[in-house]
Amino acid sequence: MIPWLQGDTPFPPIEQARRRPNGLLAAGGDLSPARLLDAYRHGIFPWFNAGEPILWWSPDPRMVLFVEELHISRSLQRTLRRGRFQTRMDTCFGEVIQRCAEPRPGQAGTWITAEMTQAYVRLHELGHAHSVETWCDGALVGGLYGVHRRSTLGGSAVFFGESMFSRMDDASKVALVHLVEYCKQRGIGLIDCQQDTPHTASLGARTIPRAEFKRWLETKM
Repeated sequence: MIPWLQGDTPFPPIEQARRRPNGLLAAGGDLSPARLLDAYRHGIFPWFNAGEPILWWSPDPRMVLFVEELHISRSLQRTLRRGRFQTRMDTCFGEVIQRCAEPRPGQAGTWITAEMTQAYVRLHELGHAHSVETWCDGALVGGLYGVHRRSTLGGSAVFFGESMFSRMDDASKVALVHLVEYCKQRGIGLIDCQQDTPHTASLGARTIPRAEFKRWLETKM
């Protein structure tokens, strides 16, 4: 049995996460700003389907993008040079998360439920969640959102990516390039991608042991 969180029950150590399914750590609790920020601080994130209890994860290995390792392919370089896309931040966070929540081809549903949407919009209102948007001819065609905890020290050195979407070729990749520049300007060295996917791998993301990710959080948060 995995631990069940109630009230202020703390998260168990991430080393106790299951190997199968990879990273499942706990269930229950809530999606309050305090609970979510505490989760990210310890390398934990929520991921569950509608009708399920809240499930908390910390997979091993962890997919991350060190900002200095961003890979921009020749085709993406051409896209950037054309200047067809414009990028903005935090101008329509709610719309970005709604677009990310739309079912993908071959998928019947989404893990970005109404409950999750409401929780991250609240984080955004508090200054802890951000969107990067890609626009073309006045239309929102791509973007991403994630968490960067605001603090009196200027925030953590990790941006926790949550999801991205694209309505045009390269639109989400352009948003990620903009995010990397944003991170470099603010001393954020790492973007957490959570899961190993071909899309993020093509941009330079790679897996690292969870223990290494934990050490990064302990020294940079």
